[in-house]
Amino acid sequence: MQVYRIPVLSDNYIFLLHDPDRHTVAVVDPAQAEPVLQQVRSLNAELIAIFNTHHDRDHVGGNQQLIDRFPQITVYGGAEDRGRIPGQQVFLHQGDRVEFGDRTAEIFFVPGHTKAHIAYYFPPSNPGETGELFCGDTLFAGGCGRLKEGTPAQMLASLEQLRNLPDNTRVWCAHEYTLTNLQFAITVDPDNPELQQRLAAVKEARSRSQPTIPSSIGIEKSTNPFLRWDFSNLQLAANTRDPVQTFARLRGMKDRF
Repeated sequence: MQVYRIPVLSDNYIFLLHDPDRHTVAVVDPAQAEPVLQQVRSLNAELIAIFNTHHDRDHVGGNQQLIDRFPQITVYGGAEDRGRIPGQQVFLHQGDRVEFGDRTAEIFFVPGHTKAHIAYYFPPSNPGETGELFCGDTLFAGGCGRLKEGTPAQMLASLEQLRNLPDNTRVWCAHEYTLTNLQFAITVDPDNPELQQRLAAVKEARSRSQPTIPSSIGIEKSTNPFLRWDFSNLQLAANTRDPVQTFARLRGMKDRF
């Protein structure tokens, strides 16, 4: 399974999954249709699936046009998003599995940003290879999504599921927010040398307009404050030892950053 990253709008990423053996593709969170159709044509492939993580317009905006172009397509999304995702046919729960090519993704129910958010995790095909996590707006490189429909406790539980994935899992999040996220992170975790190094590298990459996605679970665990609610220095920054309160206060600080 090959993954193509398609930048759209001001900072969104659409991800196209390509099975070159079967000449098929699936798309994750198509904010717009035309960039997807261009990539599908360039690959001379057939679009067979839309994998939506949640219902926000900048994740489903291209659904209907893609359905019109490929009427046989199957549209997947979270069960709790029923009625909110255009064309949705499959309603997924925690632990469900979906197939693409010779890969099978496990579904994680990860509410917090929205009440119905899900993530798709494709484990490695072979030992030593990487898994692929498509997490929408739940986990970002250096950050996490705003709490629009969920609670801090829900988001912490959602992120904990993702934090428990293997360190070499590639994190395909849906926005290029990394630089701003890390600029906040360094204010609450200033003595973290890995974070310092990552911030410098991301500044350099973005100065060249280079993408910072994908990240990895290992990198996020060592530098992302929203995966470090149980570290004493982050608890000190939040002035509480309670993990949920630590997370909630960090998220509130980021909202005001």
